[in-house]
Amino acid sequence: MQGTVDGFSYGLVTPVTAYLMACLGGALGLRCTTRSLLVAHSWRPGWLALGSAAIGSGIWTMHFIAMMGFSVEEAPIHYDKALTFASLAVAIVMVGIGIFIVGYRGATGAALFTGGTITGLGVATMHYLGMAGMRLRGTLEYNTLTVSASVVIAVVAATAALWAAAQVRGFLWSLGASLVMGLAVTGMHYTGMAALSVHLHGSSAAPSGGDSAAELLAPMMIGPLAFLLLAGVIVMFDPLMVMGKAELQSAAQGQRAPYPVPRSGDRHDPRAGRRPPQHPDSRTPQSW
Repeated sequence: MQGTVDGFSYGLVTPVTAYLMACLGGALGLRCTTRSLLVAHSWRPGWLALGSAAIGSGIWTMHFIAMMGFSVEEAPIHYDKALTFASLAVAIVMVGIGIFIVGYRGATGAALFTGGTITGLGVATMHYLGMAGMRLRGTLEYNTLTVSASVVIAVVAATAALWAAAQVRGFLWSLGASLVMGLAVTGMHYTGMAALSVHLHGSSAAPSGGDSAAELLAPMMIGPLAFLLLAGVIVMFDPLMVMGKAELQSAAQGQRAPYPVPRSGDRHDPRAGRRPPQHPDSRTPQSW
């Protein structure tokens, strides 16, 4: 028996809220990644880790907010807590690998391809691992072609987001990139949900174990939302985060040494001993 699946039990409330959460996590993560390019090498891992956690938390929260609107008419849905929170760890770790690759290798073709692929696969893995944590009186079945399309969307979106993060530009640029990223990630989620069908079992008894969506709501939202709030405070109080394109580029140039570092075999220090330009009439007088 096929179950009647409804992904919009609360209308547009859950899709819109999920999209906004994906945009929030993306905006914070992209700005932290951009910020990592403007700091000393020793500070870079901290900013990249903060960006990874922000994007991972935003995507994970987006997924489960969207799942609040998912229901199967003939069967109640419960969630396995271990798998649910394991999907959060997978999202943060795999997104982090992609961000660290681009953060240290730069926006080269190979780095973007590798980092974007790993990050996109992380988003897709988080989605389907979270779905595997569902407990209901039935079996989940997926259309292979639609699932493949959702993975492609995730990889393309992640690659584009990492490319945008590597561009040292102002806040409006990152805001636009986060809106596009949020749209792509949310689109990936609902594409994956479109691949789903539920085959119900004969028994009418509810599955034992697990928590309902309402019971998971508090712990699921409090932790990631508190972290996103903390990340937002850090971003807002960092002066380089709100600069425009010209100021960011100036700051990036200021991180580089203005002169080459002299080596031990150099005849003179290029930063010192430079003669000021002489006026043509100030030359040593020649004998007449």
